Amino acid sequence: MKNDEKSLTDNLPRRKFMGLIGSAPFVLSGSSLLGLTACGGGSASVTAPVTLKVTKVTFNGMASPTSDANRAEVFTNATIDITYSDGSVKAAQPLSYKKIYTTGSTLTAPDGTSVLAGGYYLPDGVTPIIDTSVPATAEQFYSDCVDGTSLLKLANPTVTGITGNTVFAVTQFEYKTSNNAGVSMYGALPAPIAIATLDQDKTTGALTVKKYFSIPTAAIHGLWIPCAGSLSPWNTHLSSEEYEPDAWTVEHTGDSAGYFRQFSTNTFGSPTAAKPYHYGHVPEVTINPDGTGSIKKHYCMGRISRELVQVMPDNRTVLMGDDYTNGGMFMFVADVEKVLSSGTLYVAKMAQTSAVQSTDGGAFTITWIKLGSANSLEIENLANTLVASNIIDVQATALTAEYKPVALDGTAVQYVKVLTGQEKAAAFLETHRYAGIMGGTMEFTKFEGVTLNAKDKIAYIAMSRLEKCMSDATGVSQDINVKKVSAGAVYAVQLASGQSDTLAATIRSDYVPVSMAVPVVSAPYTGNLIGEDIAKDAEGNTGNVDRIANPDNVKFSEALRTLFIGEDSGQHLNNYVWAYNVDTKSLSRILSVPAGAECTGLHAVDNLNGFAYVMSGFQHAGDWTFITPGQDALRDLVASNYGPAVTAGVKKLAKKTALGYISGLPVIG
Repeated sequence: MKNDEKSLTDNLPRRKFMGLIGSAPFVLSGSSLLGLTACGGGSASVTAPVTLKVTKVTFNGMASPTSDANRAEVFTNATIDITYSDGSVKAAQPLSYKKIYTTGSTLTAPDGTSVLAGGYYLPDGVTPIIDTSVPATAEQFYSDCVDGTSLLKLANPTVTGITGNTVFAVTQFEYKTSNNAGVSMYGALPAPIAIATLDQDKTTGALTVKKYFSIPTAAIHGLWIPCAGSLSPWNTHLSSEEYEPDAWTVEHTGDSAGYFRQFSTNTFGSPTAAKPYHYGHVPEVTINPDGTGSIKKHYCMGRISRELVQVMPDNRTVLMGDDYTNGGMFMFVADVEKVLSSGTLYVAKMAQTSAVQSTDGGAFTITWIKLGSANSLEIENLANTLVASNIIDVQATALTAEYKPVALDGTAVQYVKVLTGQEKAAAFLETHRYAGIMGGTMEFTKFEGVTLNAKDKIAYIAMSRLEKCMSDATGVSQDINVKKVSAGAVYAVQLASGQSDTLAATIRSDYVPVSMAVPVVSAPYTGNLIGEDIAKDAEGNTGNVDRIANPDNVKFSEALRTLFIGEDSGQHLNNYVWAYNVDTKSLSRILSVPAGAECTGLHAVDNLNGFAYVMSGFQHAGDWTFITPGQDALRDLVASNYGPAVTAGVKKLAKKTALGYISGLPVIG
């Protein structure tokens, strides 16, 4: 029996067990033990007991790792207690971490050719991009930053060579930290996104990579900084494009954040070939039965620093994270179920109901401002033809009343006017600026992941940092003012039906966010689901290691009633994955990643062919700037585990990363 199902007879002595079933043979059918009638001797039959079902899983958290060996690897010694339908408990069952592949390793493509895991290719998906920064070690670039991952299956796969079940993992790679010379490559390359065909062992559920397909991205002008991702209800992978290039800056000063022109050169061979309005959208990946796949972009969902999107059970409502300083909460409602190529875009207006400088992250009610309605094709056509000065004018001071104050990514306030007739273009291509002009609350600091608890109609969002415009009166709208907590918090967002926008028009959704607050945490971690800033300790931590710090990835398991939280924290030497049970309010540390790395690719899978998984990866191992006594040895060990290393300033960065999963979880029910 798999997945910790057990028979009523599991704990019985052999003599009592044999007496119970007599001489009747039995077989395993589905998840129950069924008795068969004995041959001859009348009509009497004996039925063996029904297999017990798993009803609950309780996480027993682990301590923060202390040895260099554990700090330099993906590590867990957490356990779970498994409760069965008869009330019995199998206590302290160990969890483990299983790697699927490491980037830089050679895998096999569906056509039988060799391919590099996490490798960088031109948008054609075939031509490798070579790192020539150190001629003696010239090699194909491959990523050290695995990120958004979806694990799924298809009804009729056709991949050959599979002995178990055929399943697929779509994984995107956010960026390459540095080249072999130690120079930053952040955002400078067209990002890879790939489909791994996995062989799922029918007995143990173990996943083994068999094929690897790098998806061509030429149809979407290349892929820009894909961060987290999600699995759509219709079985596609929804990607992201973070930190959208500022088209005004590109047009007037020649670049955006110093790397857009590099991206253009490395992608198209010219520093001016790439158009900034082609990036910052929602890519969607569809897998083919043979393990290949295709990608398209949805241009009508707003152009923001998108962490990921979460589709609601109506298959139309989409809540989106905006990893930005002076960011907002955005919602898209599609015109047609399961089709994200047309719909209406909204931005939230927050009203703080808690006291100013609230110490628990504050509480808010939410109303919604309509920004516009559009389809993807018309916005893509605008992106093909327009530059920023065709849509807006930006000045350091308000020249007339038409110029409205806008704060953009923590920079000084600028004054923006939308040109006549360009409101739709502004809404969908200059979304940050337009949302501010329209009165949206643009004060969030690094609104990262978002996930859904469908049963309770609650979304959970990760706010990586509560600071700057969230913790003072400097925001343009001044709607949010809570106590500064650099370590951030996770908020619970209540969803409701029957809502209207600020112009009294009905919002066609039963999943509209209406309020937000930080949930409570019970013993042994008391208070709220919020971090705690501390003075630097002996390991260099500036966030309490027994509380979350800079939450980033969040994924919810409906079966386990558990919110999984992955950190992206420079305040913890080792970043953690946490499990928060929404019923008991208990918080448990269940995994740590190598020192200096962040937790990425979080994805909770409740039942895939009878097995449960929590997908988890990490990025940029070795990337920490504080050095305390004894940490040189730790840095060397991280580099040894995921090397060879690249030295960049004081950092010794491991060049590789891994995709894997937390193993040992049973299927509920």
